[in-house]
Amino acid sequence: GMTMMCVTHEMGFARKVANRVIFMDKGQIVEDCEKEEFFGDVSARSERAQQFLAKILQH
Repeated sequence: GMTMMCVTHEMGFARKVANRVIFMDKGQIVEDCEKEEFFGDVSARSERAQQFLAKILQH
């Protein structure tokens, strides 16, 4: 197999291609989980991830 790391702000792309999502804020890892978990129950995410997802997912 092959491991690839991709850095993106495009959540639609990340949702399609990622197995895991690592969400960072100010250089610190805030979330590290499977994509289904990250994009699933948004209320379970950190406050910063909730804010980011609220802005991104409404478009």
